[in-house]
Amino acid sequence: MKTSQTKTTPSTQSKMSQLRNLYLFSYNLFQCFGWALSLFRILSNFLSTKSVNGAFSAVGDLICLLQCIAFLEVIHGAIGIVPSGVVLPLMQWGGRTHFLLAVVRKIPEVQELPSVFITFVAWSFSEVIRYSHYALNCIGTPPNWITFIRYNAFIVLYPVGVFPGEMWLMYQALPYIKKQNLYADSLPFSYYTFVTGLLFCYPFLWMKLYLHLFKQRRSKLGKQQKKKSN
Repeated sequence: MKTSQTKTTPSTQSKMSQLRNLYLFSYNLFQCFGWALSLFRILSNFLSTKSVNGAFSAVGDLICLLQCIAFLEVIHGAIGIVPSGVVLPLMQWGGRTHFLLAVVRKIPEVQELPSVFITFVAWSFSEVIRYSHYALNCIGTPPNWITFIRYNAFIVLYPVGVFPGEMWLMYQALPYIKKQNLYADSLPFSYYTFVTGLLFCYPFLWMKLYLHLFKQRRSKLGKQQKKKSN
């Protein structure tokens, strides 16, 4: 008795690859425009008010939306349509989402602090660069200058967003977390203790991601230099 097997023909594979690239291009373009809009709003608000205290009111909802949608990147790695894997995208997504939804959005007293402005500006610049590079990569080879910026800008933007941004904000939020006994009704442990411990772990988790980006930088810019030499 013969069993029929469905074979994937080269034309089918080509169509699937085209659909995948079209989807990834659309997703990355959407994120690029979203983060560009957030950066425009932040800087416009800063120029009009001459203050760094209005970043969350200007773009908080938009950035929360973009960050929630970014969970798709964890799924992309899990199902293999991008080579990023799951662990590192999940670490970055989880850290940012916790910062936004569990801390900043939940505690109005910290929403207008300068550290929110620093975080949002660093995130917006880095994401406009990253997503524009990804989008162009889906439809061809990105220009060398975009690749250069993509794998160099993070050297400054990433630590700026984390240390005077995310970590400093969470440290400033600790008194409010303790005073409000935040999430006491929904968590079986002290959220204040959790955030305190997280602040000690944050630099080590961040360093893992930071070194991974340097590894990518060596790989990508190394290939770029080889192409120039040839």
